[in-house]
Amino acid sequence: MVLGNLLLFIVGIFSYASGAFVGINLGTDVSNMPSAPDVVSILKANLITHLRLYDADAHMLKALADSGIEVMVGVTNEEVLGIGESPSKAAAWINQNVAAYLPSTNITAIAVGSEVLTSIPNLVPVLVPAMNYLHKALVASNLNFRVKISTPQAMDIIPRPFPPSTATFNSSWSATVYQILQFLENTDSYYMLNAYPYFGYTSGNGIFPLDYALFRSLPSVNQIVDPNTLSHYDSMFDALVDATYYSIEALNMSGISIVVTETGWPWLGGANEPDATAENAETFNSNLIRRVLNDSGPPSQPKVPINTYIYELFNEDKRPGPVSEKNWGLFFTNGSAVYTFSLSTSNQITGNNSDFCVAKPSADPGKLQAGLDWACGQGGANCDAIQEGKPCYLPSTYQNHASYAYNDYYQKKRSVGATCDFDGTAATTTVDPSHGSCKFTGSSTITPNSNGGFTTIVAPGPVTPQGGSATMNLQVSKIRFLISAVFLALVLL
Repeated sequence: MVLGNLLLFIVGIFSYASGAFVGINLGTDVSNMPSAPDVVSILKANLITHLRLYDADAHMLKALADSGIEVMVGVTNEEVLGIGESPSKAAAWINQNVAAYLPSTNITAIAVGSEVLTSIPNLVPVLVPAMNYLHKALVASNLNFRVKISTPQAMDIIPRPFPPSTATFNSSWSATVYQILQFLENTDSYYMLNAYPYFGYTSGNGIFPLDYALFRSLPSVNQIVDPNTLSHYDSMFDALVDATYYSIEALNMSGISIVVTETGWPWLGGANEPDATAENAETFNSNLIRRVLNDSGPPSQPKVPINTYIYELFNEDKRPGPVSEKNWGLFFTNGSAVYTFSLSTSNQITGNNSDFCVAKPSADPGKLQAGLDWACGQGGANCDAIQEGKPCYLPSTYQNHASYAYNDYYQKKRSVGATCDFDGTAATTTVDPSHGSCKFTGSSTITPNSNGGFTTIVAPGPVTPQGGSATMNLQVSKIRFLISAVFLALVLL
């Protein structure tokens, strides 16, 4: 355990040194939201090293202490007005939501509002003042070199993003955007961009092919080329980022990098949302991860990696709007993945080729409890690892505990005819459900993915949609840095 925690800490330290990172957003419009400690356990079990919060929730910030996870906290849109009008309120916000948790909670950025220019235009006059007041409060606390300030904006402020080379910010907001860019340049911060190829594709009326939105290669006759620069764009994601770089350049600003604070793909939609499927979501996010982790930038900035936060950790079933709005999550609240996807730079899916027996997330809790009791009793499963304080106790849910017990029974008794059914509450999967220090019976590895990343338990999905909303920092470290981390850990031990 000591070595495992030390390695996790080292991976967090080297997250920037090892190249670009993929992070995740944590939205909280969830009916069965796990407790803050359980959320952190899920993050740590899956080696998630960057997390974006939409607020500065005290429970989450306390639970994240000593985790090594880099945290971006948010000033909510409701808070922007007061802070933008009062330096004292800005100072109080920094003291209460940042300084009070450092250094044990690794807060590295503050996102001021969310898409303010397009969603709440009446706040535009106070947006930059709010950023300035918060920065002055950081300076007063000697935290300005540790914590960066920016404000996430939607692609909507660029009315014509293609071709990227001619893209410019909407003239109605160009004066404010210029002030934002000046602030970012003066404070050595970065532009926060929310870029969704899903919306670019679905609103494009067939102009661009689906493969282009999903990072799939296109035949030469269908490749997307900027007619002015002759740059080839392999994905809509790159084109949207480059359109933003060119828009920044059009205001005679340069040297400001872009961090994508939100992107993703919904895995379930309504009858009028045919492209919101688990297959498309799996393809998009797998390819996104590979794209970001190759450490390159878009054609106009090839040497500037695109650090990115995926939208989002859990499905937010309480969000209003269409079905797709509720189904952007990568994980169910029990920690199991909605669908399998590749987390490394290779094409290999996390896990091995053994069959594991896991509980279905949609199973009735009463049946899960009965199955768990039988497996740990008459079935002869060794359930010590799911007792409180043991490696597989968290997340403390029927589905997690039943999965461990079912699988232990199945692995021990399958040779004599045992099945994986448990009154319809279980199913087999080839994906290793082990996570962190919790190793399931039959696993051939110490950790589920030697390259780091999510635990990908195959989840059939709930009978009714569980929902979705906003960026996890999925740092999948390069192997050379993992080797260095292991060596350093052994030396320190």
